Amino acid sequence: MTSNSPDSTHRIVVGVDGSPGSKKALTWAMNQGRLTGATVEAITTWQDPAKYGTAYGWTSAAFEGDTYATTMVKALDDTVAEVTAPMSHPVTVLAQVVEGHPAESLVRAAAGAELLVVGSRGHGTFASIMLGSVSQHCVQHATCPVVVVR
Repeated sequence: MTSNSPDSTHRIVVGVDGSPGSKKALTWAMNQGRLTGATVEAITTWQDPAKYGTAYGWTSAAFEGDTYATTMVKALDDTVAEVTAPMSHPVTVLAQVVEGHPAESLVRAAAGAELLVVGSRGHGTFASIMLGSVSQHCVQHATCPVVVVR
């Protein structure tokens, strides 16, 4: 049975980092949400670069004058707006920014969800080598079905 009205008891969690892959994942999740009546929860994460990036000589210059969380909220809002703009009947997307490792945060957020949706590639090959594949971790550890959108 399908429904076109959102149902808060059904959740689809989708990882969003602003990359082309995550935009495709969000589009897929929104279409699935429209078909099944599920609520779409777009999750993005942030981490203190001092814990990861600056140890390798990276700089946090992009975040100067602003907090990491505030920057990520804007990036998430912009991505959701960009993806929903061309849709004739977009579903409601609940956007949330979470502090923590992307893969671990998505698996936690997807607990009890009907589905977890991620892109096959996010930002940066080097980052995925250093931190591990988010999509791979989600497939191996999520307690719900996982869709990896290419």
